[in-house]
Amino acid sequence: MVKIGIICEYSPFHNGHIYHINKIKEMYPDSMIILIESGNFLERGTPSIIDKYDKTEISLNYNIDLCIELPFCYATESADTFALYSIKYLNILNVDYLVFGSESNNVNKLYELAKIQNSKKYKDLLKNNQNKNINYPTLLNNLYKEYSLDGINSPNDLLGLSYIKALIKTKSKIKPITIKRTNDYKSLELNKIASGTSIINAIKNNVDIKDYVPKETYSKLNNIYFQNDYFNLLKYKVLTESIDDINDMPKGFPNKIKKEILETDSWEELVLKLKNKYYTYNRINRLLLHILCNFTKKRKKEFKNISYIRVLGFNNKGKNYLNLIKKNLNIPIITTFSKLDNNMLKYEQLVDNIYYLYKGNDFIKYEYTKKVIIKDK
Repeated sequence: MVKIGIICEYSPFHNGHIYHINKIKEMYPDSMIILIESGNFLERGTPSIIDKYDKTEISLNYNIDLCIELPFCYATESADTFALYSIKYLNILNVDYLVFGSESNNVNKLYELAKIQNSKKYKDLLKNNQNKNINYPTLLNNLYKEYSLDGINSPNDLLGLSYIKALIKTKSKIKPITIKRTNDYKSLELNKIASGTSIINAIKNNVDIKDYVPKETYSKLNNIYFQNDYFNLLKYKVLTESIDDINDMPKGFPNKIKKEILETDSWEELVLKLKNKYYTYNRINRLLLHILCNFTKKRKKEFKNISYIRVLGFNNKGKNYLNLIKKNLNIPIITTFSKLDNNMLKYEQLVDNIYYLYKGNDFIKYEYTKKVIIKDK
């Protein structure tokens, strides 16, 4: 049986994701699909608009066989770290293929760029040019010109490049396969395969999206999470605690954050005030999220190695596969928080409690009461 890996955030799960999964099933009808899924917070530094349990339940309705959670400490880092640990999980689970969306649909080009980025010449060029008055993604693309190559700017290709670098770094046997992306992720236009950006924008503007998302997603939108809902919690943290040791905190930035947050009324407004030529919108979002969740440099170092596999859901095929491989794994497979005494898992519980905090005690209890989601098939 062919084992396919998908790395995703599903915030929210939409028709483009169904298209992706259906294409995989066309290529590999008898495959098993394993999902590495960001939990309640995302790589771009925002909360998932619907929680990880709702995302898992929806996924299992659309031919996903096994859902594995990517912990906060990996899921909310830069694209390279996000990709590296996602690939490490897929390696542990002995996956055969990684299938991801791509604007260029050109795996060979992504491999060529990945090899360049891993070369000593490129790393030296990067080091010598870091003080130029441009942000990191722009700098990377500019350096490709030294090799007479065009870079890439589109989001799925950039993430795909991170996947390829992770496959090379881990000496993985997983083969990457691309599926041509059919829409613009930044587009605000609602259509049959609407982007996640357009769906979230419509929800914020009270536009009914019933005709533009799967019915299973639509049914979950009575319980959603927005970034600005956490702003007062963030402000309290910034004003009452030291934030110097937060992961990826630039030198001198704590004072700027403390100054600007006093004159700001929302998370989004604060990001715009802090964003500059060197720090991208997503990097600032991640930095603020790490302040909110107290993700320090010490914690990052402590959680460097994967120490468990958290299963969020499966069908019979996924369950049988777990039973087949678990005896050969050197880390535990868990389905609840009560099964393992582990600092990273305890921290995951903390950040999930923060995610649910403003919703009240009934939601906070999810992490103590929710069981693995089982889809009979």
